[in-house]
Amino acid sequence: MAAPAGSGPGAGLAPAYAAARTRVGLIAALFAVAGIGWAWTAHQMRGMDAGPWTSLGSLGWFLGVWIVMMAAMMFPSVAPTVALYARVTRERSPLRPWLFAAGYLLTWAVAGLVAFAVGVTATRVLGDTLAWDNAGRGLAGATLIVAAVYEVTPLKDVCLGKCRSPLGVLLGSWREGRLGAVRMGARNGAWCVGCCWALMASLFALGVMSVSWMAFVAAIIAVEKTVPWRQRVVTYTTSTVLLVLGVLVLAAPHALPALTIPAGTTM
Repeated sequence: MAAPAGSGPGAGLAPAYAAARTRVGLIAALFAVAGIGWAWTAHQMRGMDAGPWTSLGSLGWFLGVWIVMMAAMMFPSVAPTVALYARVTRERSPLRPWLFAAGYLLTWAVAGLVAFAVGVTATRVLGDTLAWDNAGRGLAGATLIVAAVYEVTPLKDVCLGKCRSPLGVLLGSWREGRLGAVRMGARNGAWCVGCCWALMASLFALGVMSVSWMAFVAAIIAVEKTVPWRQRVVTYTTSTVLLVLGVLVLAAPHALPALTIPAGTTM
């Protein structure tokens, strides 16, 4: 007697393969967006690197560059989370994973606005005090050392754990609909900001318009979030690297070949 259609040993495999191909395609698309972001950011930053506390330019220009830069830096490491969300919502709108990613970028855009406000306020209040030859060098080194200390704090551990194992976070804060996708992406982005804010502060301290340091920080973020090593080993290694960079900036900045020494400029 012939088996009923769709009830053979291969039944259900075709939809599973199709869903898997969709997720792979989504990850590939995210990486492609990141690649475009890297190319565009490198073009926009050409000749802009003036070292630590480089001028941030106008709000509109900075925010545009910042959002593209975050897509370039963060999409490779957040791609598994977006793919996981897509898997959970595979029966719903295919637009939702992209809305999730947009919500993620929205949180980082807010973080960029805060950084811009802090930079502009500090410059207006302190002026030349933040110049490299005054307090700028010490502030850059101290920022890196603070980032090194933050790497081994309980808060960093909690936030990184949420980023490395996002399933519980997604299911525990589930929201339906397109707005829900944006909100969930923004929530995931908030955990990411909690995990990576000190690394991004380190980028400002090394040269926010430097593609080399941007790639360095992006690589650290990707390793922390995705490499299947013991979490503590990764964070302590990152902490050590940041501590060494901080000491070098304070004691021997010319020993860092990728560091542009500012000519007395401030943020």
